[in-house]
Amino acid sequence: MIKITLSTKLGELQMSQAQLARITHIRPATIYELYHNYAERINVNQMNAICVALECRLDEIMVFIPDDSDEARKLQAAKDMR
Repeated sequence: MIKITLSTKLGELQMSQAQLARITHIRPATIYELYHNYAERINVNQMNAICVALECRLDEIMVFIPDDSDEARKLQAAKDMR
């Protein structure tokens, strides 16, 4: 499972979702989905724009969690409840 940790990175930088949307020209709704780890598909160009805007590496805003981990099961259960 891939977990998007954009919320953590924005918190570290004290940047809002709206600010990131303005800087990257990515729709606020898309930023919201990424921020809350709701996105089911990820656009590589958008991720590039986010990394450039935040001056970070991709592994600072996304992590791989093996599907057999407790965290992966909790994330999947939360998505299933939506």
